[in-house]
Amino acid sequence: MTPEEFRRYGKQVVDWVAGYLSTIEDRPVRSPVAPGEVRDRLPAHPPERGEPVEDLLGDLDRVIMPGITHWQHPDFFAYFPANASGPAILGDLLSSGLGVQGMVWATSPACTELETVVVDWLAELLGLPAEFRTDGTGGGVIQDSASSAALVALLAALHRASGGKIRDHGVADTYRMYVSTETHSSLQRAGRIAGLGGGNVRAVPVDPVTFAMDVGELRRMIAGDVAAGAVPALVCATIGTTSTTAIDPVAEIGALCREAGVWLHVDAAYAGSAAVCPELRWINDGVAEYADSYATNPHKWLLTNFDCGVLWVRDRRPMIDALSILPEYLRNTATESGEVIDYRDWQVPLGRRFRALKLWSVIRWYGAEGLRAHIRTCVELAARFARLIDADDGFELHPGHPFGLVCFRPRWPSSVPDPNAETLAVMERLNASGELFLSHTKANGHVLLRLAVGSPATRAEHVEAAYRRIAAACQERR
Repeated sequence: MTPEEFRRYGKQVVDWVAGYLSTIEDRPVRSPVAPGEVRDRLPAHPPERGEPVEDLLGDLDRVIMPGITHWQHPDFFAYFPANASGPAILGDLLSSGLGVQGMVWATSPACTELETVVVDWLAELLGLPAEFRTDGTGGGVIQDSASSAALVALLAALHRASGGKIRDHGVADTYRMYVSTETHSSLQRAGRIAGLGGGNVRAVPVDPVTFAMDVGELRRMIAGDVAAGAVPALVCATIGTTSTTAIDPVAEIGALCREAGVWLHVDAAYAGSAAVCPELRWINDGVAEYADSYATNPHKWLLTNFDCGVLWVRDRRPMIDALSILPEYLRNTATESGEVIDYRDWQVPLGRRFRALKLWSVIRWYGAEGLRAHIRTCVELAARFARLIDADDGFELHPGHPFGLVCFRPRWPSSVPDPNAETLAVMERLNASGELFLSHTKANGHVLLRLAVGSPATRAEHVEAAYRRIAAACQERR
C-alpha cells in the first residue's frame, strides 16, 4: 500500500468510524449472534491474492458488525466502562502510523520522554504524591492493564522481601501475599504467574456491610504467617472493587504494612480516575503516606481507549532490579550512561507500543475541566438511577455508590422459590432484548444487578429508560 493509497483508504476508514459512532445508538447493545456464527461466515482459508480495501470494509459490515457488542453505546451498563473517545482514537492512529517500538530510550527518545511527562501529568491530576513522579526516586509507566501492573508490583515486592534472592533462586514456598475476598481475580493470577501458588495467596475476609477488607483479620493472618516462618511480601488494597466498588481502608492497611515491612499495592483500576475531581480525592486517603505502588486504568473511565493502564511506584529500584536483564544486543550509550529511563525494565514484555500518544491526546483535548466534567456527569447519572431504585418498593438498593456503579436487586414475593434465579432471568431477558446491557455480582448470597454509567454518550434519558425497562421486566415476572 503506497502512501497515496493509504491516504485514500484511510479517509474511508475514518469516515466509517465516524459514521459508526454517530449511529451507534440505533444498534442493539449486545451482539445477538450464536457461538461460531461469525467464524462460519469467514473463509476457511486465507486468500491467495490480495483483496481490495472495499471488500474488507464490506465484510466488516456484513460479517464482523453483527458479532460486535457495542461498548460505546449509551445503554451499555455492564461491567465497567471502556471509553473510546475521538482524541484517543486519533492518538492510537498516530501511534500505529509511527510504528515505534519503545523498548529502550534509544529506540525512540520521544516515546519514553513523552510517557514520563504524561504519567506525571496524570499523577498531578489525581492528586498522587510527589514521590510517584518520574523525576524522583519513583515514577509511572503505562501498562496494558491493571492486571500487568499487579504482576509487576508483586515481582518488585518479592524482590524486596527476598533481598534480591528470587532473581537467581526463584520463589520458595516462603512468601505470602494478601488480598481480600473482594479483590479482583487478577491478583490471584499474578500470584500464580509469579510462582507463589494459590495457597500462598491469602484471602482476607471483608466487612459484611461495606465489603471492605477487615484489617483486624489481616493483622491476625500476617502475625500467624510470620509465626509459622513465612515472609509477608505484599498486601493489595482496593479502591473500588469490581463487584460493588467497595473501598478498603488504605490508611489502616498501610500503617499495618509499614509496621510489618510489607509492600502495599493499591488497585484503583476503575475508581482511581474519579480522583481528577477534588471532591472525590478522599478515595486516596492513605495513599500518599503508605502506598508502595498504585495502579489505575484510564481506559476504563478516563476517555482513553483500551489498552492504557498506569502503574506508579514510590521507589523504582526494586522493580527494575527484579525485571532488568541486559543482553548485548540491547546495549547502547544512553542506557550505559544511566541518564535515561528504559521502560523495558518496568514491565513484563520487552517490546512496547507508543501508548502515551493517546493519553497525551486525551488530556490535551479535554483538559482537566473536561475530564472532571465527564466523571461528574457519570456520578450524577448513577445517583439519579439510584434514587429511582431507592424510591421503588420493588427493589433493594445496595448501600454505597460514590462512583458510576449502582448495585441493586429486585424484591421477589416470598412464594418465589429461588429469587437469585429470577433476578438472573430478568437480566438475561433484558440483555437479549438489545435495549440495554447489564451485568451481575453476588453479595451475602444475593444476586445483585450492576448498572455502571461510563459512556460519554449516556444521558439522563438513558438511565431513566433503563429503570423503566428493568422495573417492567421485574413486574412481568412477579
